[in-house]
Amino acid sequence: MAFRSAGRGCGKILTMFESISPAMLSRMRELEAIDLRDRTDGTPHGKRLRQVTPEVGKLIAMLAAWAPAGPCIEIGTSAGYSTLWLAMAARATGRRVTTYEFDGAKVELARATFAAAGVADVIDLVHGDAVKALPECNGIGFCFIDGEKDFYLPCYELAVPRMVSGGILIADNTISHEHELRPMVERALSDERVDAVLVPIGYGDLICRKK
Repeated sequence: MAFRSAGRGCGKILTMFESISPAMLSRMRELEAIDLRDRTDGTPHGKRLRQVTPEVGKLIAMLAAWAPAGPCIEIGTSAGYSTLWLAMAARATGRRVTTYEFDGAKVELARATFAAAGVADVIDLVHGDAVKALPECNGIGFCFIDGEKDFYLPCYELAVPRMVSGGILIADNTISHEHELRPMVERALSDERVDAVLVPIGYGDLICRKK
């Protein structure tokens, strides 16, 4: 999808990041402020948004836009911040994002986010367990994992065999939660089915490409 400015002549073709609407940008700033407050005011861990940094948001948007055809899946919606970045890629490529969240309170926050940002039309929000849903997914083009840490490895093992060649999988928090996620990281780095690399951006991301 091309985005054009209202300038003279044929106009400027906007990038995904230049085309962020005021409504989306406003909701992003709200969530960034809440996330920062959660990390410093004693909010219980399970109640925090625990969302990605803006730099990681841009990274996943770019990689989702570059991913081959196939379902775009997110595991761990929280309040929908990272999903907004994926929605940019969905709009740019004519796709949809399916995002899974187990926590009912966060599902409602995410619904409010998508409505406020005007992206509900490209997002399928599923209130449920991704581990149970992934066996029914096939031909996955992109998968982003950012949920509870003990589910990372099961989700990785379910997603990789269901990805198309060239499909991209990203797992967040691989540096901030190095001890908890070491089994999944070691599995990916030695997995002959994928090319994998750890990237020191945000809280650390594992990026895998299905061979």
